[in-house]
Amino acid sequence: MRAALMYEAGDVRVESVPDSVVKEPTDALVRVTASCICGSDLHPYHSMTSENGPARMGHEFIGVVEEVGGNVTTLSKGDLVVAPFAFSDGTCSYCREGLQTSCENGTFWDALPDEGGQSELVRVPLADGTLVKLPVAPDSALMPSLLTLSDVYGTGYHAAVSGGVSAGKTVTVIGDGAVGLLAVLSARQLGAEQIILMGRHQSRTDLGREYGATDVVAERGEEGVEKVRQLTGGQGTHVVLEAVGHMPAYEQAYGVVRRGGVISRVGVPQYEEAPVGFGSLFAHNITLTGGPAPVRAYIEQLLPAVLDGTVDPGRVFDRTIGLDDVPEGYRAMDERKALKILVKP
Repeated sequence: MRAALMYEAGDVRVESVPDSVVKEPTDALVRVTASCICGSDLHPYHSMTSENGPARMGHEFIGVVEEVGGNVTTLSKGDLVVAPFAFSDGTCSYCREGLQTSCENGTFWDALPDEGGQSELVRVPLADGTLVKLPVAPDSALMPSLLTLSDVYGTGYHAAVSGGVSAGKTVTVIGDGAVGLLAVLSARQLGAEQIILMGRHQSRTDLGREYGATDVVAERGEEGVEKVRQLTGGQGTHVVLEAVGHMPAYEQAYGVVRRGGVISRVGVPQYEEAPVGFGSLFAHNITLTGGPAPVRAYIEQLLPAVLDGTVDPGRVFDRTIGLDDVPEGYRAMDERKALKILVKP
């Protein structure tokens, strides 16, 4: 089978590797029909050392079940399924509380050196707790939107839910990547009154407006903070959804949050220290929340609106490529020539 491997920063190759196979009775073998490149994949693309490669890439995919282990009870050969970016057993106390990313027996795809979504086949551990059946055909026109349930839509929704977005709240979203744009969509779904999107790529912020942003702030740093303050009568917003992960974005979030407000960050942190303490968040009763989104907890909740066309999160995909073109896909996303790339093996 073919799979994308990252050897070191900037070096992604598609190569032939041994076929994935069922190893445990709780496994399912899935033939991938759609996957994608995530903005978080660009972090190792910028920094990975050769000592850590080659690493199998991809944590978002949809596919058809080819085989199941003897203990799998909810899935059968031929089922079309979507896989969250973390696998989980669905039965531990954390899973039952809707925190599947902290599952006692599961973890993230990058912990499996021989599996990845940017490939033709994937062995899915803990298949009953992880995979969700989809009531459509693999060639459905809804496939891009359904694929967002694997990560970016659920992550944007998690940011908004964790931040307590509700009717009448004001919200700032930092970042115009796929997660940021779907955080805008989620904030609108939850009833936010004002949604300020901080981003500077017009094609993306235009989509953000269509998803529900009431204002766009292209400025960064202190200038951007001041612009948001102006738009909110000097107070800042009740909730800030930080979807970048870099220190300047965090500092921007602190700059625009209202006293008594909430910063909810879902951008994978690329900083070791942050100004959290008595002199910052504590002084004004500001809450810091967020983390790896337990998207498995949201799939059934978000799925109906995708199926009936009420929402169209798949618009964040602006390019489709074949598996052999994945290295070029990484370059395009890194150079901001593409927002998010869908991969058809």
